[in-house]
Amino acid sequence: MGVPPGVIYGLLGPNGAGKTTTIRMILGIFLPDEGSIDVFGKPMDDAARDRIGYLPEERGLYRKMKVRDLLMFFARSHGLSQKEAAERVNGWLERVELPQVARKKVEELSKGMQQKIQLISTILHEPELLILDEPFSGLDPINLQLMKDIFLELHNRGTTVIFSTHNMEEAEKMCNSICLINKGRVVVEGDLHHVKESYGHSSILIDASGPLEFLKKLDYVAEAELYENYAEVRLQDGQASGRLLEDLVRQPGLTIRKFEQVAPTLRNIFIERVKGDSHEN
Repeated sequence: MGVPPGVIYGLLGPNGAGKTTTIRMILGIFLPDEGSIDVFGKPMDDAARDRIGYLPEERGLYRKMKVRDLLMFFARSHGLSQKEAAERVNGWLERVELPQVARKKVEELSKGMQQKIQLISTILHEPELLILDEPFSGLDPINLQLMKDIFLELHNRGTTVIFSTHNMEEAEKMCNSICLINKGRVVVEGDLHHVKESYGHSSILIDASGPLEFLKKLDYVAEAELYENYAEVRLQDGQASGRLLEDLVRQPGLTIRKFEQVAPTLRNIFIERVKGDSHEN
């Protein structure tokens, strides 16, 4: 896998695929059994670590410390001056709407507040590379949106962002590039747009009122996902969408509002490639 500078890169895969292990190898926490890993064009060293921000999946802060003291400690440990550290701590507490907790101990904060403080500790030194392991895990919708907004702000400033997730919908909204791994092996990797283009299996989105269950019984349909007022259908290789449209028009009691060919979703690619990889093994 290769991560171009300045992208938001999704490291994707099912639970147990090896996402966290891969991240820990990139950071030098684990050593690979074979091969090599270069960060900023060379093997990991202390100078490279100072250019990285890392948010682990297992969150952990010094619970007895006051929030401001904790963040100042992290900022100073990255070489920031007292003045610069204080300005950044104050600025980020304002940005995440938590200036009122500066004098509280970490253990007095809610889980959501602690997650925000953990994020601040990761980005105080303005890293060039930000590595986030399952950053959206356990977040409520408001904090989820805040996290996403901050990641996009950092990306727009030129920060390269790598984040692991098994949430395909969030990855599809945010990523420029992806790497899908399963059982420790890369099964799909590259620019997200090109991955979707090269995948080849376009889906058909049907917005309709009436019975759609019959779609699952058509022998030329590979997969049909049914929802309340629409369906997403993928045809067997070589089948024309016109055949499906004809069958829909002939279906009694069905009103069709939209019949549209769309690129495959990342979720569909994920499911098919992981299934295929499992069968190969």
